[in-house]
Order: sequence, then structure tokens, then C-alpha cells
Amino acid sequence: MTGQGVGRAESLLGSVSVELRSVNQRGLKLTIRLNETIAALEGRLEQLLRARIRRGAIHAAVRFLPAAGNDESKINLPLVTAYAAQLQRVGQTLEGPWTVDLAGLLALPGSVSTRAGDILDIDTLWPLVESAAIEATQQLDNMRLAEGGAMVAQLLQDTETTRRHLESVAALAPRVVVQYRQRLESKIRQILEQNQIAAPNIEILREVQLFADRSDISEELTRFASHLHRFAESIGDDDDASGRKLDFIIQEMFREANTIGSKANDSEISGHVVEIKCAIERMRELVQNLQ
Repeated sequence: MTGQGVGRAESLLGSVSVELRSVNQRGLKLTIRLNETIAALEGRLEQLLRARIRRGAIHAAVRFLPAAGNDESKINLPLVTAYAAQLQRVGQTLEGPWTVDLAGLLALPGSVSTRAGDILDIDTLWPLVESAAIEATQQLDNMRLAEGGAMVAQLLQDTETTRRHLESVAALAPRVVVQYRQRLESKIRQILEQNQIAAPNIEILREVQLFADRSDISEELTRFASHLHRFAESIGDDDDASGRKLDFIIQEMFREANTIGSKANDSEISGHVVEIKCAIERMRELVQNLQ
């Protein structure tokens, strides 16, 4: 499910902001970006997020702003000098004129540090990052819960729509055999009268019984109703396998709908089957996004 959460924490050391963005994905994928001062906290932050988020492609952006007086910048001269020496050696192997760009050197990791980076260690900064991250995950959860509630409401609505069409199919099913018998008797009588042939009714009844056996959908209707009941019960399950369970039940419902449509041999029932399949397809798309 999609969502966003922002958390902030402040102290005399400075302020930390954590922004989380989530899109749907099976499993959990984390992408974390931190500014250089707190880069060493990436492992701890990933552990915290994995403990609180179960699924989704999560992008986390974390920024630390030092308090006033702690943000004085300082060039790390030994490191910049070492960078320049290495780049000059690389330049000597290249053809044509080549110079070291000072602005590019200062953009390399560690070339410029702040006073905060000199006086603060990761243990001092971690409580700020942790507090902001927890707040961000709570906001993300709240947004996901709101979206999930709307999705569950839509799933239940489609479930009820499917149930109504299924009841209509069950009511129409007995009529199919009766209409087939009437059409068969009419055609046979017409042929017999044209050719002046007498045939016992038992032959007609046998043919009608064979058709009734082939077009009987009572078992499919019973299984479909059971799948609907199980689906409605499983929507509220709070476990990691709930999405996979719902997806499996939807596959079974789609299979029963196909069988009903092929066996019923009735245009009105086929219309209801089309509506059932449309509802099932909507349910399948929503289930793919459930956490």
C-alpha cells in the first residue's frame, strides 16, 4: 500500500527529520539516504524500520541539522590533499590536458566537515534519529490503515455483489433444464410429424436427463458460496499470509465462475457470470495491494 510519514525530533544538538514514502511491493525493500554526519547510523535505522514495517518499497530520507554554533564548516586538508594526489596520478595516464577541479574535490566524501561532525558521535545522535523514525513510521501506519480500511470496504462490497449475482444464477439454474426439454420436445415432435414416425417419450426423457447432468452447476454454486464465506472471514486476518490466502481464494472463485459459465448454457446466467468475473477481477487487484 502507498503511504507517507514524516517525523521530527529536536534537542540542543540540532534537529532530525525522517521522511518515509511507501509504494506497494511484495516483501520489504528499503532505500535509506542520510546526510554525512549521521551516515554511520544507517544500520541501526534499517534494523528499526524492518522491525516496524513488514511490506512495501520504502524510501527513507533522513536529515540532521546541527544547532546554531555547531554548523561551522571546515575543510579536511589532509584528505583533500590525498584526493588531489590520487587524481593527478590518474590524470597522468590520460591523453591531453587535464586539471584537478577544486570544487569537485570539495564535493567528495569527507572533504568538508562541520563542527557537529567533530564533536558528536553516533550514540549521541541515535536517540534523535530513533524518535523521529518512530514518529514517521506511526504516521505511515496511520495512512496505510486509512487506505486499507477503504480497500476492505470495497472488497466487502464486491463480495456482496458477487453473492447477489450468484443467488440469481442459483434461481435461474432449474429453468435451464425445463427450457431445454421444451425446445427438444418441440423439435422432435416437429420432425416426427413431418416424417410420420412415432417415438416413445422415454427417449426424450433420457436425452433431457443427460443434458441435466452435463449442465448441473449445483456443486459449483455450493463451492463458490463456501469460497465467498471464507474470503469475507479472511479479510480481517492480521497475519503475514493473509494476502496470499485471499489471492488463492480468488483463484478458486474465478475457476468456479468459468465452470458455471461453460456448463449453464444460458444467456441470462452468462450475463451474471460476466458481472461476477468483473467483481472478482476488482477484488484481485485490491488484494495485490493489501499488506
